[in-house]
Amino acid sequence: MRQILQHHKQYLLTGVSYVIPMIACGGILIATAIALLTFLYPHAMTPTGGPDFSQAPALKTVLDIGVAAFTMALPVLAGFIAYAMAGRPGLVPGLVGGYLAGTTNAGFLGALLAGLLAGHIVNLLKKMPVHKYVRPILPIIIIPVVSSLIVGVVMLKLVGVPIADFMKVLGAWLNTMNHGNAIVLAAILGAMIAFDMGGPVNKAAFFFGVAMIKEGNFGVMGACAAAICTPPLGLALATLMSRKLWSEEQRESGLAALGMGMVGITEGAIPFAAGDPVRVIPSIMFGSMVASSIAMLGGVGDHAPHGGPIVLPVVDHRLTYVIAIIVGAMVTAVTINLVKTLTEKAAAEGQRQA
Repeated sequence: MRQILQHHKQYLLTGVSYVIPMIACGGILIATAIALLTFLYPHAMTPTGGPDFSQAPALKTVLDIGVAAFTMALPVLAGFIAYAMAGRPGLVPGLVGGYLAGTTNAGFLGALLAGLLAGHIVNLLKKMPVHKYVRPILPIIIIPVVSSLIVGVVMLKLVGVPIADFMKVLGAWLNTMNHGNAIVLAAILGAMIAFDMGGPVNKAAFFFGVAMIKEGNFGVMGACAAAICTPPLGLALATLMSRKLWSEEQRESGLAALGMGMVGITEGAIPFAAGDPVRVIPSIMFGSMVASSIAMLGGVGDHAPHGGPIVLPVVDHRLTYVIAIIVGAMVTAVTINLVKTLTEKAAAEGQRQA
């Protein structure tokens, strides 16, 4: 069992190694476009509070290129997980599954599922007994078509529909929570924001915050805004605090995550979470819960449907907002480094005893 888990971890790490440049490219370009817009055009905001690039076509071009690279991240992640498992025939169903993870809002967890599913299906199809004249076209036509069809049906019918229903249920539940304890609500929103980093749970919390802006309740979005940037900033800080715990590739991802966190791109944490979900996801959830709770306690209000330090000009109680982000990032960094140290030490002792 341990060997099977180790193999699957290696498959995930292979996907991560290919997706890191894609996320870094997309995230940095998006971050640069938004940061320069707010610096050069301080009042360039849409009626709903988002960035308005109509005055800056050159920056809009940079943004569009970044969005294109970012959009490719999930297909690349799933595709190369499947490639690591099944070789070249796994690439097509993995890419298809990753793309559908994006269109169904399944997020990076959906992409992980799609990649693993594609790899296993392709490996099963490879074992099919076929005529010798058919075997040459098996990896070129038959396996990609059949496996893509299976993965596509699973993602669209078994994953996509439940996720849509799940988001409705989450939205209704959050509405009921809004009438209860504000700190509990903030902690729940922080955990949801960090859980799948742009996936359906994250979006349910984010859109709830946006809906509250329209009702004149800026405190809910303030809690979300602090939580949004905490995962990438916390992981970036973790790689700087304990460099020996992280590989060179992860340290480079940390620098990219730092830039993405500054402009509120939670997805900057995906390379870390995809390669080590069991340890990373609880750690970033804890940090975001702390950040959102401090923001709610301090009366932070965010008038824009976005998060991170970049929205500071439209935030109420700015000092508290900055403190919430710093404390949340510190909690994330200390937690993940401590968890990694303890678990790796326990694993090393187990190997010595074996």
